[in-house]
Amino acid sequence: MPEMRFVIRWPDGEEVSCYSPSLVIKDYFAPGGCYSLADFLERSRTALNIASDRVEARYGVPCSRALGQLHDIEVHARRFADTPAPTVTCITFVE
Repeated sequence: MPEMRFVIRWPDGEEVSCYSPSLVIKDYFAPGGCYSLADFLERSRTALNIASDRVEARYGVPCSRALGQLHDIEVHARRFADTPAPTVTCITFVE
């Protein structure tokens, strides 16, 4: 399966490279796209669960790296719970 990375910028300016085992991320994010934190989390959950499901359909087990990445995103996002109108930017895709 074609894996990829997507680089994001958190509301505090920190840039992070995230992993996906599938190109499905491109269906949910666009380079330069700016998303409210809630929208970013929902898109991440949907895309990374689809990616994990695709791995499971092909190899018989869910993708622990995709689910781990989702967990990391959700934990990181909690830091901004009290930030007014936080946004996350998708900077680029790396294939």
